[in-house]
Amino acid sequence: MTGFDAFLHDGGELTCEGTPLSRIARQAGTPSYVYSRRAIRDSYHRLKDAFARVDPLICYSLKANDNLSLLRVLQEEGSGFDVVSGGELFRLQRIGADPRRIVFSGVGKTVQEMEMALEWGLFSINVESRQELETLARVSRRMGREARVAVRINPDVDAGTHPYIATGLHQHKFGVETDQIDDLLEIIENSPEIRLVGLGYHIGSQILDVQPFLDAFERLREGADRIRDRGFPLEHLDLGGGLGISYQGETGPDLQRYAGALAQTGEGYRIVMEPGRYLVGNAGVLLTRVLYRKTNRGKVFLVVDAAMTDLLRPSLYGARHQILPVRPDRSWITADVVGPVCESGDFLARGQRVPDAHPGDLLAVMSAGAYGFVLSSNYNSRRRAAEVLVDGDEWREIRVRESFEDLVRGEPLP
Repeated sequence: MTGFDAFLHDGGELTCEGTPLSRIARQAGTPSYVYSRRAIRDSYHRLKDAFARVDPLICYSLKANDNLSLLRVLQEEGSGFDVVSGGELFRLQRIGADPRRIVFSGVGKTVQEMEMALEWGLFSINVESRQELETLARVSRRMGREARVAVRINPDVDAGTHPYIATGLHQHKFGVETDQIDDLLEIIENSPEIRLVGLGYHIGSQILDVQPFLDAFERLREGADRIRDRGFPLEHLDLGGGLGISYQGETGPDLQRYAGALAQTGEGYRIVMEPGRYLVGNAGVLLTRVLYRKTNRGKVFLVVDAAMTDLLRPSLYGARHQILPVRPDRSWITADVVGPVCESGDFLARGQRVPDAHPGDLLAVMSAGAYGFVLSSNYNSRRRAAEVLVDGDEWREIRVRESFEDLVRGEPLP
């Protein structure tokens, strides 16, 4: 089952694994995120099977969706994890994740986050600058803990994706320039508490063509071999994430081609991968209800109860999500689907073919399982949405909708 297969019109309305979305909307309210457990599991095994010949350590990237229940689903399937903050690490501690299957990425780790990582004994701390490495060495020395370190390089490869989610070019903040590697190796040579175990990269997100991955891997492998020649016993190569999904019928990445190239050229290193969107993106939808319909000089607006505070991707990236009617007996129009937030950038679709919906109708914003709830906010003092996990004919709320009291929790009255 793919993510799209999990959400089908069945018996006159849109369902998730056969459960009517209208039933979920009646009980959980809107806006709500709805996820398919089976689609998440199937995406994980589809990726694992495609790369079976290189047997990678798959570390799901929490930044895509960090709900505890979804993390538990992936943990039960055997996934490791990729974190970029102490908060994400705390979430994994809550579910009892295996620290030996966790990598800690990110350009701005604090001393407190380094202490958490060292205390727990992670598989790898991915270092992205000389100053970060020097700070980690000092913290490791003070704590008397060995730090397993991988250096993230910047391969200067154009991933051909949106500029806000491209990360592998020299003008981006991520990674270390290859001509700076020698400086880091000198620090590691003089820091017995630092153990260099890997080399990695992450070139961007929502990448559909595997060629940029292959170009970056060639540079990574060459760099790793040179480091080994200097006497550093590198164990693994971290390929980051970035595998794209279909939002509107696009062809997905050629996993067999990618895996075949790794099998031929990656021998002698353990492969680590950090997928996020690929595992959960098409496994979720955002349910929303139409509040009003208005027309300005022939332009149609559908005003819904979800907003940019619930799904930021269209406003932030210009992302386009399919929007389907929960009841399929609708014609189609070109319209803007907008939310209640007082910003012109508050839209879920702009000039897009959408259902010819009216007040009270339910709509499903598709492919919303990744970078949906995690990017939500309380702007305009809006309460964040509920989250629901469907497992066959059963479903449950895995995040309760915020209350008004939640909005002011932690704010003492003056």
